[in-house]
Amino acid sequence: MTAALPDPSASAAVLIGTSAYVHLPQLPAVETNVADLSGALCDPTIWGLPQAHTLTVAEPENPAALLDPVYQAGARAEDTLLVYYCGHGLRDSDSADLYLALTGSRDALGYTAVAYTHLRQAVLASRARRKVVVLDCCFSGRAARTLSSPNALASRAGIDGAYVLTASPKDHVALAPDGERHTAFTGELLHVLGSGVPDGPETLDLETLYREVTVRLGSKNRPLPQRSQENDVGRLPLVRNRARAKQGTTAGPVMDAEVEAAMVSTGLQLARLLRSAGRHRDALPVLRMILQASVPGTEGDSITVHLELAELLTETGQDQQAIEVLENAFQLTHKRFGPEAVTVCRRLAELLQTAGNHNQACEVLRHALDSLEKAAKPPVSPAGAD
Repeated sequence: MTAALPDPSASAAVLIGTSAYVHLPQLPAVETNVADLSGALCDPTIWGLPQAHTLTVAEPENPAALLDPVYQAGARAEDTLLVYYCGHGLRDSDSADLYLALTGSRDALGYTAVAYTHLRQAVLASRARRKVVVLDCCFSGRAARTLSSPNALASRAGIDGAYVLTASPKDHVALAPDGERHTAFTGELLHVLGSGVPDGPETLDLETLYREVTVRLGSKNRPLPQRSQENDVGRLPLVRNRARAKQGTTAGPVMDAEVEAAMVSTGLQLARLLRSAGRHRDALPVLRMILQASVPGTEGDSITVHLELAELLTETGQDQQAIEVLENAFQLTHKRFGPEAVTVCRRLAELLQTAGNHNQACEVLRHALDSLEKAAKPPVSPAGAD
């Protein structure tokens, strides 16, 4: 039996990239790294992470700009949290600690960058069952010489219960080869994600990705990656193997509209049966999967699913996530206002009021009243019409 992938609806990714610097060499490939990796993670034939769960942090200017999104994503993720950083890696002149460069960072001055220990704390704060950290950092020759053991950086970067994958190139050229779209390490990672492993299983785990990237970098005589892991988390599947998909294995929800519409109806019935049986935890991913389908022309059914999911989240004490679901449904009511929309507004207002957001609750109710008033007005007959 094929092992299950991480639940995209209960996972999150933060992709951090610093390409422009005031005092350090520029790294233009970082920008394309982040954009293309985001596209790969959101591709349903690879993982299918929702766009709303993929946070891109470009050119952070201060520690809060880099770390706050990690804390936010970590609070949301229950299954998997993936954090990626690409840019200059620095060493302080007085220590061997790793620092992540900001746009205004200066070489050998750790206080102008973000200490990796702070990123480690942000990742550890997450409730996600699995945590993945990918560091595509460059170092000066002096810093590279401090990495005497093969896995020195990976060991220092290790996080309990997490998988840490590091590029650790020795110079700027190795990180971003001239004329190439990506940095050396991320370019090979994207290749493996996009092309898959021809002789591999239907799903790829982190250890397989690490081995494949290592082989490709080694064949080009480029610095080899390092990794650190706890509790064999690297053996858990992360993405689909696109090479297997090309051989006829369906890799992703590629279905026509009629099949998707039927899935919405059947999935909603299944979720309600599970809920009535007290299996709330099993019903949640079913409802989230339905919403990810985004079937055109089924906005009414979608609102019903939003309401069902929000109610289930509230019953399980996840009020903040329930608010987010109802806010999404609230946006749909601008296109289609009916009885379900009134229910959305009422439930959203109740949750907002309970959370202390009284002004927002009033705005939601005001919108509902305005929409009801417009719906109740008879159409204006053209002048002279009978």
